[in-house]
Amino acid sequence: MRRTVWPLREEIALLEKSGSDLIRKPTVVFLRNLYDHTIQVIDTLETYRDIISGMHDMYLSSVSNRMNQVMKVLTIIATIFIPLTFISGVYGMNFRYMPEIGWKYGYFAILGFMLLIAVVMLLFFRKKKWI
Repeated sequence: MRRTVWPLREEIALLEKSGSDLIRKPTVVFLRNLYDHTIQVIDTLETYRDIISGMHDMYLSSVSNRMNQVMKVLTIIATIFIPLTFISGVYGMNFRYMPEIGWKYGYFAILGFMLLIAVVMLLFFRKKKWI
């Protein structure tokens, strides 16, 4: 709409100021009135454009905020699972001389230790109000 009305304003101004014999005095008054209306339409369009631009920025901000919340949750989940993955990787190696391998409750002790790490990290994140 703006691209259509903006050049129209220039053309009406040229017709009004042309001084041609084909344009009579009542027509000049009409063209001046038409030019004023065109300016009003352009001002209204600019106002609407600013409003829509603000709404678009607000929408993008809310989408960005939601994405930040999702990224925060994913980061917390990854932070909890990184040490657990490291521990399971170390105990997944085929070493012959690991003291916990020969112990009857070694498997349960490592699982308990991993659970303890996850719970401590969750409590830490809740204390920091990240969750």
